[in-house]
Amino acid sequence: MRAVEIRKFGAPEGLAVIELPSPVPAAGEVLISVEAIGVGGVDTVIRSGALAGFGFREGHVPGNEVAGTVSAVGAGVDPAWTGRRVWAFTGEGGGYVERTALPVEKVLPLPGDLSATDAVALGTSGMVAHFGLAHAHFAPGESVLVRGAAGSIGIMTVQLAAAGGASAVAVTTSSAERGDRLRELGATHVLDRSGDGDGPAGYDVIIDIVSGVDMPSFFDRLNPNGRMVLVGVVAGMPPADFGTKLMATFRKSLSFAAFSADSIPEADRRVVEAEQFATAARGELRPVVHEVLPLEKAVLAHRKMDDGEVFGRIVLTP
Repeated sequence: MRAVEIRKFGAPEGLAVIELPSPVPAAGEVLISVEAIGVGGVDTVIRSGALAGFGFREGHVPGNEVAGTVSAVGAGVDPAWTGRRVWAFTGEGGGYVERTALPVEKVLPLPGDLSATDAVALGTSGMVAHFGLAHAHFAPGESVLVRGAAGSIGIMTVQLAAAGGASAVAVTTSSAERGDRLRELGATHVLDRSGDGDGPAGYDVIIDIVSGVDMPSFFDRLNPNGRMVLVGVVAGMPPADFGTKLMATFRKSLSFAAFSADSIPEADRRVVEAEQFATAARGELRPVVHEVLPLEKAVLAHRKMDDGEVFGRIVLTP
């Protein structure tokens, strides 16, 4: 079967289409014929080599979520899974493939009204947005700033904060056009990438998907007792001394936290994901698909991600 691997860390051209043996489901696993693959910001960060210190190596197959149809089951798995449309979390990689065998506990059935492309546009992004806001102890009536809101996690955070009763949902983004689209999804204030614009003087919660060298400057935009939660590093790691900026605002009692979905028990993630799929199927949560490309265009997909062209999620199809 075809797959895409990171042949060389660095530019998108380091990705390559390869042939791998077709997997066979082991005991407790299902075999999924993949119809849609979500391209996430973390895929581009891994491809760049920035996370090599966390154990990622060249030869890695990126992608952490797929949707498709169960075509076979392993021993001990209910045969009724065969033929079901499903979404699955593949873990730290392994999603850029035509077929994948995964433990059945990592698989969720999809509502009939939810497409495979919408499922991977929502899946992990909606879950991270949900638990990121929970990690920030967000409460109705509080103001929220979403830094880097045009990606799939940001788009879901905007919608969930608005639905959760935020008094204001401000976003940073790169253009007025993107700002208008984010307003349609629940944003109340649109700021430029530096955080300047017509928004509240301060925020109770900042959800940061960007990080990078400018991250510490956003501590100045937190209200007393404000909380910043870092859920992504699409612009790279923050400066090593970013804590000095936090300590300079000591009397405001600010809080900073990093959040990874790896810290959430799988059973809890599944409950939220299933609820969000049902909500999206009812039209109450809007996955945003930027573009659908064939698997062999993974280089182009990553180039678009690197160039900041993407609003929502790019989806690959085998």
